[in-house]
Amino acid sequence: MDPDTRHLHASSFGTAATAYAAHRPDYAHDAVRWALRPAPGPRVLDLGAGTGKLTATLAAMGADVTAVEPDPEMLGELRRELPEISAHRGSAESIPLPDASVDAVLAGNAMHWFDMAVAGPEIARVLTPGGVLAGLWNTVDDDVDWVADLARVSGPAAIGPRDTPASWRTETAALHLPTTPAPARFGSPAQRGFPHGQRRTADSLVATLGTRAGMLVMPEDERESALARIRNYLATRSETSAGEFTLPMVTCVLRVRRL
Repeated sequence: MDPDTRHLHASSFGTAATAYAAHRPDYAHDAVRWALRPAPGPRVLDLGAGTGKLTATLAAMGADVTAVEPDPEMLGELRRELPEISAHRGSAESIPLPDASVDAVLAGNAMHWFDMAVAGPEIARVLTPGGVLAGLWNTVDDDVDWVADLARVSGPAAIGPRDTPASWRTETAALHLPTTPAPARFGSPAQRGFPHGQRRTADSLVATLGTRAGMLVMPEDERESALARIRNYLATRSETSAGEFTLPMVTCVLRVRRL
């Protein structure tokens, strides 16, 4: 994805901040615990925090969490939902925190938007020596037949290459590295997936997929056509056509440590 397209996608979420807060899933607690396991202390920065889905999980687990988010609409939702959390406007490329002020930096469904040539040194700056950088992504479990078919029907704008576990592993393996020559700031990556799930109805799953960046930047008629196609598919499946169901998911984690 070229820089202009990446910026367009990354900046699209504010238009759907309320829907994002309502429909996006939280993160598997086992995944968050694994991400934090090597951290030298409890201070955690949720970077690219969005409406606070990961922030809330971190707070519930007892972390000393600070949130940073660039989009004012997303940040507004986070502050409304989590008024007790210290939350700041900023970005991965310009973090409004002091040097060595956190023990871990976590990013929920956000790290792929970072320009690591700039963000890498900035993240390393705010991390204490030996601190952890971890990206978490909620993927749909396409080992389940109806979910694999959903991915095909939905198309890459709704369920893209980072949104299923096997392709996620390849797509994210080097996301902690800058795309330009630069000194290494993080060690070798570790990747793991953790089972997760989200209670949905057909309508709420359609609404969830409608908050994906690729869908948000579509022309309105194309977006409505894609959502109708997904809705029609869900109506044909016994697993999804009769009220609530669990969407099988995997919370996938890429974890590295600051050198």
